[in-house]
Amino acid sequence: MQDATRLDINGSTASLMDVVNEYWERFLFLLPNILLALLIFFVALWVAGKVKAVLGERLSGKAHDRITGQYIALVSKWAVIIVGLLLVLQTLGLTGVAGGLLAGAGLSAVVIGFAFKDIAENFLAGLILAFNRPFEIDDTIEVEDTVGKVKALHLRSTHVLTFDSMDVYIPNGTILKSKVVNLTQNGLIRMHFVVGIDYNDNIQDAIDLIERTALGVEGVLQQDPPYATVDELGTSTLNIKVFFWAETDDYKKGVVLLKGSIMQAVTKALLENGFGLPANIQEIKLYDYQKDLPVRVMERGAQGE
Repeated sequence: MQDATRLDINGSTASLMDVVNEYWERFLFLLPNILLALLIFFVALWVAGKVKAVLGERLSGKAHDRITGQYIALVSKWAVIIVGLLLVLQTLGLTGVAGGLLAGAGLSAVVIGFAFKDIAENFLAGLILAFNRPFEIDDTIEVEDTVGKVKALHLRSTHVLTFDSMDVYIPNGTILKSKVVNLTQNGLIRMHFVVGIDYNDNIQDAIDLIERTALGVEGVLQQDPPYATVDELGTSTLNIKVFFWAETDDYKKGVVLLKGSIMQAVTKALLENGFGLPANIQEIKLYDYQKDLPVRVMERGAQGE
């Protein structure tokens, strides 16, 4: 019995060694192909990076704007990587797999279209945005509740940096289907604010003072000077709306901060020249059945409180 058991163990060990040797010989036989496949893969990655860099630089200089060139460069990079992967499969002797992938590309596209509908939608939206060009890199845009600078257009999303330094990635499909307000594409923007003065003040003198003061603030467009007009007869104040133009190369500095500077300068000038800036006036009304205004005097507590 022991001899039979030893024979079984020896036989199993010999069979296992034969299998290991067989796989080792296959590995040694395929080793050149494996090394070549690794070389092709890393060369494809290197070429893809170079293609992206070269196309991004050249197309950004020749295209109407940078965003189209960068997007074409990004798509070209992934195209080179896919070709490299197909070459790797063929090098490893997996020609049937590579051919099957190419032959079934149409069917795969349909399956992927249903399985990854959002990804496909955002990719196609990115293509449309890249060639339609509703915005440029570093343009300030407003999409729904997000306002910020465009930093990059990716295959699936658009990178927007808000004024409070938050990185927001908006799906390309959302941008394509939403109203996009480009605040910097034109290079100029008209802004306004409202200031209220007392009804007893001279309106024209206040308007003249406001226009002179706003024109003297650095950053206000001189070619199209600020102007002011009566906007509303409010309950407490006569409201004057002030309009001014500014350049939008840097929206945060050229518009947001500039508006605050003008408001400060106008407020200071009005107060120094004797114009009143009254607060809200509250009106107390007595109805017909009320003959006088009831006033309750609260008695103080015990002495010492």
